[in-house]
Amino acid sequence: MIQNNGKHTSYLRYPKRWRELDPQLFDTLKNIYESDRSVDAVAKSGALDAIFSSNVLNHGKEHHSARNTLRAEWFETVLHELSGCDLVFADPDNGLIDDNPKRRNKLKFGKQMPLGEVLAFAQDRTAIVYHHNSRYPGGHELEIRHWFEKLGTGTIAIRANAYSCRTFFILNPSNQIERRAEDFAARWAEHRVSLFRH
Repeated sequence: MIQNNGKHTSYLRYPKRWRELDPQLFDTLKNIYESDRSVDAVAKSGALDAIFSSNVLNHGKEHHSARNTLRAEWFETVLHELSGCDLVFADPDNGLIDDNPKRRNKLKFGKQMPLGEVLAFAQDRTAIVYHHNSRYPGGHELEIRHWFEKLGTGTIAIRANAYSCRTFFILNPSNQIERRAEDFAARWAEHRVSLFRH
């Protein structure tokens, strides 16, 4: 099966439209695109003062009965690697999912992040978690409200609705991060970016 992750790069051909929104980010992404398109390249770019967990979740070849154990061990390792961070970011390909234990042995679960992991990830710090919006009954705004109820009071979200809809949930935002989120959403509003509050 061919994966199309990272295929949306056409914006790099239109610097007059996109670069002014964040010149440093635009230039960094353009350089990565033209050299080595990988997470490792982002880590080595120097654009972020960040710690990257290089512990890859890869249980696709394992028997389904072992996936739950491997996932739990992997997550504990990631939590340990990021234990000193006061702001963390997670990018599960397919976004958030509930904690139904029946899901944990399925192959698709490797591309999702269950609610329990999200809450553990965000304990005593700010966490930003990517969610690829689904065909939720009632639409994307109701889907955001659904996750707000699960993620807790104070959570905010930035939804980018151009192309495919995705939402970045921000748990335990500091006042500074909340102001930055507001500024970001306002600056990107004409590109179908919106801020939501719980």
